[in-house]
Amino acid sequence: MTIYSHIKKSIVEGERLLAVLIDPDKTKLDMIEGIVTKINQSIATHIFVGGSEVDEGATEAVVKVIKRYTTLPVILFPGDVTQITDEADGILFLSLISGRNPDYLIGKHVEAVSKLAKTQLEVIPTGYILVENGKQTAVERVSNTKPLIRTNKQYIVDTAKAGALLGMQLIYLEAGSGATHPIEPEIISAVKDALNIPLIVGGGIRSKTELEAAYKAGADLVVIGTAFETNQLFFEQLKL
Repeated sequence: MTIYSHIKKSIVEGERLLAVLIDPDKTKLDMIEGIVTKINQSIATHIFVGGSEVDEGATEAVVKVIKRYTTLPVILFPGDVTQITDEADGILFLSLISGRNPDYLIGKHVEAVSKLAKTQLEVIPTGYILVENGKQTAVERVSNTKPLIRTNKQYIVDTAKAGALLGMQLIYLEAGSGATHPIEPEIISAVKDALNIPLIVGGGIRSKTELEAAYKAGADLVVIGTAFETNQLFFEQLKL
């Protein structure tokens, strides 16, 4: 079963999906065994690997070590074509549809095609929507785009729907790494109601209460990153 078909099957069966995002730029290789052991003991169902700015070769090195210690799907969440590696199981082929920089709408994707052709990665087209959270994020700075204003809920919904109509298989609502607060439940609910494809939500989720709120609002898969890096007590609450 493909990663994408398994995600859809899990949603139909009412399973809550959780991905832990590992940033190669912030993760030393000798830390990975301990990190992945904790992930394996948790309710996490997927591991995402990537970051806005990562040294060339670092992603492949990190993924290789992760794969030694887990059977969970390892999916690339790339900030650039240099982060593509056949060592992973799949890749979110991200189009930053909240922005208007052609490089991140289609340009980087054209660059990636020749590299992807040499891999066995499952490629999952993903509409990526950055929602402002009160401070500039790395995605905003690197992509030279502006996030969508969170008070304009209808525009966020319309952007997500446009992504689905363009053929995206996933929509990813993102508040950004280290966001001051997560995306509001009413935004998640409104976007979910407009879609017939899976919805990923990430950024700013640092407590079990916020995690539950995202699921209750309609998130099919929630991503945590900073919370895992900085709050081990939070991760303890997510044990199987």
